[in-house]
Amino acid sequence: PRCPGVRTKLPVLGWLPRYSGAWLQLDLVAGLTVGLTVVPQALAYAEVAGLPLEYGLYSSFMGCFVYCFLGTAKDVTLGPTAIMSLLVSSYAFHEPVYAVLLAFLSGCIQLAMGLLHLGFLLDFISCPVIKGFTSAASVTIGFSQVKNILGLQGIPRQFFLQLYEMLRRIGETRAGDAVLGLACLAALAGLRAMKSRLPQAAPAAPLAARISHLIVWTSATARNALVVLFAGLVAYSFQAMGSQPLTLTGSIPQGLPAFRLPRFSMAAPNGTIPFQSMVEDMGVGLAVVPLMGLLETIAIAKAFASQNDYRIDPNQELLAIGFANILGSFVSSYPITGSFGRTAVNAQSGVCTPAGGLVTGALVLLSLAYLTSLFYYIPKAALAAVIISAVLPMFDAGIFRTLWRVKRLDLVPLCVTFLLCFWEVQYGIVAGVLVSGILLLYSIARPPVKVSEGDALLVQPGSSLHFPAVEHLRDTVCSRALAASPPRSIILDCCHISSIDYTVVVGLAELQRDLRRHGRSLVFCGLQDPVLQVLLAAELEGFQHFPSREEAERCGGAELGGSGAAPLTSETSLLPA
Repeated sequence: PRCPGVRTKLPVLGWLPRYSGAWLQLDLVAGLTVGLTVVPQALAYAEVAGLPLEYGLYSSFMGCFVYCFLGTAKDVTLGPTAIMSLLVSSYAFHEPVYAVLLAFLSGCIQLAMGLLHLGFLLDFISCPVIKGFTSAASVTIGFSQVKNILGLQGIPRQFFLQLYEMLRRIGETRAGDAVLGLACLAALAGLRAMKSRLPQAAPAAPLAARISHLIVWTSATARNALVVLFAGLVAYSFQAMGSQPLTLTGSIPQGLPAFRLPRFSMAAPNGTIPFQSMVEDMGVGLAVVPLMGLLETIAIAKAFASQNDYRIDPNQELLAIGFANILGSFVSSYPITGSFGRTAVNAQSGVCTPAGGLVTGALVLLSLAYLTSLFYYIPKAALAAVIISAVLPMFDAGIFRTLWRVKRLDLVPLCVTFLLCFWEVQYGIVAGVLVSGILLLYSIARPPVKVSEGDALLVQPGSSLHFPAVEHLRDTVCSRALAASPPRSIILDCCHISSIDYTVVVGLAELQRDLRRHGRSLVFCGLQDPVLQVLLAAELEGFQHFPSREEAERCGGAELGGSGAAPLTSETSLLPA
């Protein structure tokens, strides 16, 4: 079945009246499949965020429920992700109180952006910056889990200190953790490869073949849960025999989190940290976390909407993710966003509506209520393998080669973001955006200007003119016009110019005066209506405009003003002399 996009402010009303039994069956299967993926990932991502593991589960159900009612993309699932966990690690200082407050404040910012229709701000984060950040994040997150694969304790979290300390203490590796971690990595890689090469089961195939296909597909799709379960059984077997060569997750509090407001202050050994100080401590994180959360969610929603031929409303997505973070903070969630991996599982499982998220959320709640005692036996090396397997595809080595072929200048923001993210995530993102902005401003300030010589000197700017570009245009025209021999008139072909501002009008008036002093004349042609109206309103002295280049060239050959087509003119000027 195909689910249409929703256009109401409460998108659930768009599909709920037409909900069918066939949709229910597919949503149940998809919800269970995603649930088997999210539980082990939630435990692992809490480790990345530097929080107690139960906070990963606390962050995994509210987004599913909220998105069911407010989301516009049937495939998207909200919850903890590797990138958001890395950001929380940087800005919450491994304190649950900071992490929950960060979720609340991020949700408020995202909700305000949705209400004010400010989603266009995300367009200023260019693709090279995003690729640089995600690639650096994949290396940082993956490398941070190597210590758990090796069974090392007390390793610092800063990337370069981490690298130094692990190399220094490589001799302390615990053999049990290393063997199990590598085995889990190999199993996850094998199951991933098996799924990518699994052919579609033909409807006319024998029952045994279809059952076999279902078993293999389910095992490969739920590979995280399968590997963690296997590792837990191995750890439990060692515990029962009286020896334990593995580092275990340990006790996780059982039960559902309390529904309450996030705390706006925190007790400290030397007093209480007030709300204002907590906000100051988070600093630029209050901008980076909401923006990256929105960017991930909208990018994922757009990608899957285009694949499945339905439309999303970006501002409605902002509202959904904002409400999810605000309400999530009431159940001790840290900031969440759309998960590409789990969204892909959802789509491949045949989900029909966002109702599949209800099943996923319910499975997480059941795990919190009844299964946390079993999580004690999950080896940390197995969770580390789950994380490494999840973030490995985020590293896009091909982007460097692609940008080298397409536009080498885009390698600058990519490399700046990639390298600085190893120092501090916020520095990498901010520096990448600044470099992209500088390159954008430079292209606006120095638009391409084509100059052709004939009976008249034809000058054709390649894009719209804005105030940083007017001096460049004046210098180009004056240098070519004054060097031309014999002296010729100048035709400014404005066919590519769709808008100008007042500074440009002043610059054009000065250009006319400069040329007139040297015995040259300037005429305009091909003006689009908005630009023509601006120039007529400014009443440039001696302003002449021809509808087409050919008419302007005929008049240029006749010294502009003799025979030929009659131009539009303006004899007086309201501009400063």
